[in-house]
Amino acid sequence: MKFDVFQVSRKGGRQKNEDRMGYSYTREAGLFVLADGMGGHPEGEVAAQIALQTVSSLFQSQASPKLPDVRGFLDAAVLAAHRQMLAYGAARSMSDSPRTTIVVCVVQDGGATWAHCGDSRLYLVRGGRMLMRTRDHSYAEYPEVASASRPPRNRNVLFTCLGSPSRPLLDLADSTPLQAGDRVLLCSDGLWGVLPDGEIAAVLGAHPVADAVPELVERALRGGGPSSDNVTVVAFEWESAGAGAAARADARGEPFAATAPNPAAAADPRALQDFDDAAIERSIAEINDAIRRTARRSGS
Repeated sequence: MKFDVFQVSRKGGRQKNEDRMGYSYTREAGLFVLADGMGGHPEGEVAAQIALQTVSSLFQSQASPKLPDVRGFLDAAVLAAHRQMLAYGAARSMSDSPRTTIVVCVVQDGGATWAHCGDSRLYLVRGGRMLMRTRDHSYAEYPEVASASRPPRNRNVLFTCLGSPSRPLLDLADSTPLQAGDRVLLCSDGLWGVLPDGEIAAVLGAHPVADAVPELVERALRGGGPSSDNVTVVAFEWESAGAGAAARADARGEPFAATAPNPAAAADPRALQDFDDAAIERSIAEINDAIRRTARRSGS
């Protein structure tokens, strides 16, 4: 696989950054994940971290060197992350469990397959024009979900997410063949809520991802002003000139979690198929340690 990837996350005007993103790859498959912890619920950053870690761990255990069933992986991995959040809340007797949106993309056999829940988006840009983007799970984009007798007060409210008591709704795409120069961008609503789709596609198509991503994030922060939301983006260019699974990140951004390359994928593919209580507790302990380390670095 040949691609060039760039990612950045900025806190904006919020007290903390509840977004998480990362990527992982073998010689035949790549994974890109972005999660946006939901405000109004406790520990959104924990929910986003659980989502990132769960999906990434499953990928690393099953991609040997590629996934046997990409769509099956996406469905199972996202639901596993959802169950992890419920277990986290139950173990702490929380009245409301942490919640997050998520968008996940797997690149394998020359095609991109993605899944999402909530309003974290994926854009596919070709030749400077938006070829595809995900559809938010909001009443604004799914008006048919709203009751005619009780229309929602805020059409941008989400009707599904990970960590909610009910089973989350998941949109799962078929594999889309990629062409050389295609750009795929995953982002939180801190970006698309400020910048229109046309502007995102134009900037992403006009510049290498290492230049386009920081430019888009800065535009969103300026447009959002002092109360700007967290803005997080991970994007890659497929078969870009001179690319060889090259990865770069903005050192000025907020701390982010990016999984390491997994060239051998030697882990047992069955290792994370099911989560027993002990495995959940170990995972939660690792997540909490990572969050504490991030908080210490941010405060220093």
